[in-house]
Amino acid sequence: MSSENAILVGVFDGFTWIRCEGKGSFVISPVMKECAEARIAEGERCLVIDLEACTGMDSTFMGQLASFAARLSKLGAKGGVQIAGAGERNRSSLEDLGLDCLLEIDPPVAPWRGKAAEIRAELDPYQPGHSPTVKERARHILEAHQTLASTSEENARKFAGVVGILEQEVAENERKAD
Repeated sequence: MSSENAILVGVFDGFTWIRCEGKGSFVISPVMKECAEARIAEGERCLVIDLEACTGMDSTFMGQLASFAARLSKLGAKGGVQIAGAGERNRSSLEDLGLDCLLEIDPPVAPWRGKAAEIRAELDPYQPGHSPTVKERARHILEAHQTLASTSEENARKFAGVVGILEQEVAENERKAD
């Protein structure tokens, strides 16, 4: 992870705030996943993903956001995944994939509304437990795209080729490991 990309995190009353600084991509996505999964395992049911300093998102990153929403929905979470500071470009990217149906983008009513600046001042850099191996990164990218493909028929068609290629890559990596 470069110094230009970072995940910052803070735990607040009723939600965990995760901020992506720099490009939201397959590079930073495993770090965000590790952070969010740790919080969910500790009982968190509302994740606020702050995209104010996110310069753009790739499909792996957006698939990971969809994965969080699906997981929290299965847990019966009331808060789910909220997006703060999406901006025009990131909002458009999420809407283009229909993810605005899964994610609350800049919700008008949320416990953090009007407090974003104070919250951002209290965030700490997230320190990942380990860097993903090539095999783990390939599986992560595949799972993110499978999640995206599962969100709608249009996305299933859009990502069918990518998912097929990634499945082959993961299978090849697994054969090499044996």
